[in-house]
Amino acid sequence: MQSRTFCLAHVRDGTLGLFMALGVALSLPASAQTTSTSSGQNYPVKPVRLVAPFPAGGSSDLIARIVAQRLSEGFPNQVIVENRPGAGSNLGVQIASRAAPDGYTLLITSVTAAINVTLFKNPGYDLMKDFAPIAKLAVGPTALVVHPSLPVQNVPQFIKLALSRPGQLNYGSGGVGTPAHICGEMLRVMAKVNITHVPYKGTGQSVTDLMAGQIQFVFASMPVVFPHMKTGRLRPLAVTGAQRTPLAPNLPTVAESGLTGYAFDTWWGLVTNTGVPQPIITTLSTEVRRIQQLPDVKERFADLGIDVLQGSPTELASFTRAEIDRFAKIIRDTGIRAE
Repeated sequence: MQSRTFCLAHVRDGTLGLFMALGVALSLPASAQTTSTSSGQNYPVKPVRLVAPFPAGGSSDLIARIVAQRLSEGFPNQVIVENRPGAGSNLGVQIASRAAPDGYTLLITSVTAAINVTLFKNPGYDLMKDFAPIAKLAVGPTALVVHPSLPVQNVPQFIKLALSRPGQLNYGSGGVGTPAHICGEMLRVMAKVNITHVPYKGTGQSVTDLMAGQIQFVFASMPVVFPHMKTGRLRPLAVTGAQRTPLAPNLPTVAESGLTGYAFDTWWGLVTNTGVPQPIITTLSTEVRRIQQLPDVKERFADLGIDVLQGSPTELASFTRAEIDRFAKIIRDTGIRAE
């Protein structure tokens, strides 16, 4: 999507408070303040690591590898993906937060980060203070899919069935507080249905059990469930995003299906450490915007069921702040607690 992937809390005066240190090169050790580092003109002069706080093979990892590959082609040195999963993505974020503010450690962030700010009390870092935004990367919906044996074809029918069978419809997720869990609890509260959450160690396991008929439905990212939707092993009812997805244009959103105001988009961004000189931030942001316009990058993102999401450092900060506030309310309203 866990100690706080996106500890963007505790910011005064809106979204930009935590990023005031972006251009403060004086905070760097004297050894780091070389001409190439302070000006950004020769950056990078050595390999850059891109921390992905999730396991290899997932959407976050795949996005990180696409970005790293294209950045490497435009830089004189490679950008290397370093997978550091654990603690609901908090382990990787902690590792990145302790890196030197020299621009040689980047971090893939996601909607999980905005959730974790409220979900966890002590993540071991403060994302709003410890990290500086670079750019938005991508956005994509989650799909609500059911086992084919369930006698429903759309969300209204599903809600009617859930109301008639209180506590009997079970849904799986990759764990407490994960995006799939959040989606399910939003549905429970907004539709006023009694459904049961079954946490797994990963989304893949929940989807496997769904296909085996052990549970009745899941919320999962399109790359995970789309192949099974095509074969008929899973029946899609809707997507959770604010808009329909090009991957399944005939599939309505949950909001279109009657739950007005329901919206959950999975998104990803790119950040680095606070204190990295502004020229390096600018270089990275410019390069990201360049590669987002490449046709093959757009195509590879589309194959994952996601779309390019462009935005400046300031826009990423504002967007993240709004997401943190939104999920704080959702978590309070649903009563979700970290394990």
